[in-house]
Amino acid sequence: MMFEQIKWDAQGLVPTVVQDAVTHQVLMVAYMNRESLEQTLATGETVFWSRSRGELWHKGATSGNTQRVQAIYVDCDGDTLLVEVNPSGPACHTGNVSCFYRKLDE
Repeated sequence: MMFEQIKWDAQGLVPTVVQDAVTHQVLMVAYMNRESLEQTLATGETVFWSRSRGELWHKGATSGNTQRVQAIYVDCDGDTLLVEVNPSGPACHTGNVSCFYRKLDE
């Protein structure tokens, strides 16, 4: 089964990189647990585990900026996921397309 390929951390989480399926731009990084991955697979939209709120988080549930999943990959070590999506709006809560819009020196 696919879940056996994933090395969950001590909290049952796996870091998840979200990438635009068309442009290949990295949009965000979040965490998934088994339940959020199951919901993502079932709904076809990204669902994450919010470490700060301690609950599932369906991306775009309140903003409308959902992410339609095109493919999910597991890396060679099994400890990170890559989710290719078609976003319906910006990924970042600031309104930026990507959460990675600042250079470290800025």
